[in-house]
Amino acid sequence: MKTINFLLLILFVGTINNSLAQTKATTKDNQIWLGYLNQTRLSNKWGVWTDLQLRTKEDFVDNFSQSIARVGLTYYLTEEAKLTAGYAYITSYPEGARTIAQPEHRPWQQIQWHTKYPKLRLMQWFRLEERYRRNILNNTELADGYNFNWRLRYNILAQFPLSKNKFQPNTFSFVLNNEIHVNFGKQIVYNYFDQNRFFAGFAYHLNKHDNLQFGYMNLFQQLPAGNKYKSNSVARLFYFHNLDLRKKTK
Repeated sequence: MKTINFLLLILFVGTINNSLAQTKATTKDNQIWLGYLNQTRLSNKWGVWTDLQLRTKEDFVDNFSQSIARVGLTYYLTEEAKLTAGYAYITSYPEGARTIAQPEHRPWQQIQWHTKYPKLRLMQWFRLEERYRRNILNNTELADGYNFNWRLRYNILAQFPLSKNKFQPNTFSFVLNNEIHVNFGKQIVYNYFDQNRFFAGFAYHLNKHDNLQFGYMNLFQQLPAGNKYKSNSVARLFYFHNLDLRKKTK
């Protein structure tokens, strides 16, 4: 019953997201998102987080829209729950009439936890971000100073095994993932709701810790003007790499 409830919840959010995209005036693009996400355990209490992402702009392979380099230091509360704080550097590449890239500095803090059932694996996090985006003078020049706002993200990911071996090496699982972003701060006027990302796809388990996820994601975003929206269809390919460098006792 728990498995069914989680499945219905994520599907419901994804359906609402798609319905909003149909009823609002939106622009639509097709993109590819590539990502390498690493969590390395250094000791019983400490670890590091690294992820690198690259996203195309439109028509799947036409130029780049954004690149992300993110690092963090993780403290393990338990085997299932951990706290992470870190820094990300983001580059938003030229778009429309703008011919200059916009850099962003983004400190972030997160609590993440995992729940395991016989036929279900859940991962959830709450992430707080402080976004410092460089001001733009005109379409060809950056200005001094930064535009600042806070953003809160909630992410839930569910994996369902597709074989009797259940998440063992060389098996597949079905993945549902939904993440919602909410803006707040003095400079946010119209788009307190930032975006929703709904993903459905598969994970190939390379070993007991690493998996390659691939599938379709819909990104529905409200732009700062408040009355303009994006609904992007994204082919997403992420490699989740987990290392444990703790010394094993004999």
